[in-house]
Amino acid sequence: MSADDVRVPRAQAGSSPQHLLTTVLGEYLDSSDADLPSTAVIAILWEFGISESSARAALSRLVKRGLIATRRKGRSPVYHLTPQAIAKHRSRMRHFLNFGSHPAPWTGEWVLASFSVPNAGQASRHALRRSLTALGFVGLYDSVWIRPGSDAAPAREALRALLHHVEGARWSVLHARFDEEAGPHGPASAYDLTSLASAYSSFIEQYAELRAAARSGEVDPARALVDRTSAMDSWRKFADVDPNLPPHLLPEPWPRQEARETFLDIHTALGSLAQARLVEVATPHWPDAASWITHFQASRDPSRPEPTGGKHGSSPLAG
Repeated sequence: MSADDVRVPRAQAGSSPQHLLTTVLGEYLDSSDADLPSTAVIAILWEFGISESSARAALSRLVKRGLIATRRKGRSPVYHLTPQAIAKHRSRMRHFLNFGSHPAPWTGEWVLASFSVPNAGQASRHALRRSLTALGFVGLYDSVWIRPGSDAAPAREALRALLHHVEGARWSVLHARFDEEAGPHGPASAYDLTSLASAYSSFIEQYAELRAAARSGEVDPARALVDRTSAMDSWRKFADVDPNLPPHLLPEPWPRQEARETFLDIHTALGSLAQARLVEVATPHWPDAASWITHFQASRDPSRPEPTGGKHGSSPLAG
């Protein structure tokens, strides 16, 4: 199984227990060698108001998804992250922590996916739209979808996988340039940038008090764990939904940089405190917790966010 085969739960409004557990393990456990007792997981999720039954159900679901595996240690089984899950988590953490750090180089190139699906293939059409959305595409017209950049391979694979069996379906993937990128009929008009800017502004407002408290050292470890995780969960959604358009296509002022600085202030200032709280909560059930629990921090080199702390979590990620 490769890292790409690991199915990370989809982000949703309000964290489900399995989504929350995925976030916590991805952020604070960076080794597949750690033997994690279920009682430690239950205690950790209890910090977030998750019941024991829901915590056990979340563990079971993540095992089915290939994120977690079990092995026998003494009489009781223990859980561990799979190497594939570790690779996936590292890649995602790099993506979340780097997002918005600098404008992507712009060549003026767009990938355009066009398709025609008969009425009999309506289910496949809906599945294709969901898949293209997940790949960062947006509908310019009903059956013409675009995304900035030049990597057309994911779109080709999605179209082929979802439409090859649909009789009468046709599709094309091509590279395009627009004469009027920012005009009312250009590609920028396909994006709801007003709503995205509003979401960034709401994020800044929501976490302003926590940011100030974190910078002044007024957050205790228990709050640090819960609130830092909340900020990460909120920020990570922007990295998945923001099309990262070039600056000349964005309205002014664009609040993403302020939102990013808000997130990084919280994430950086509260990392050690959150790690300490996890160790405190887990150690009664997992004596080796301090050796394994770590936390990610934004590196000075933005291509290499690093896990830090813990005897087994102190080496930087490969770039």
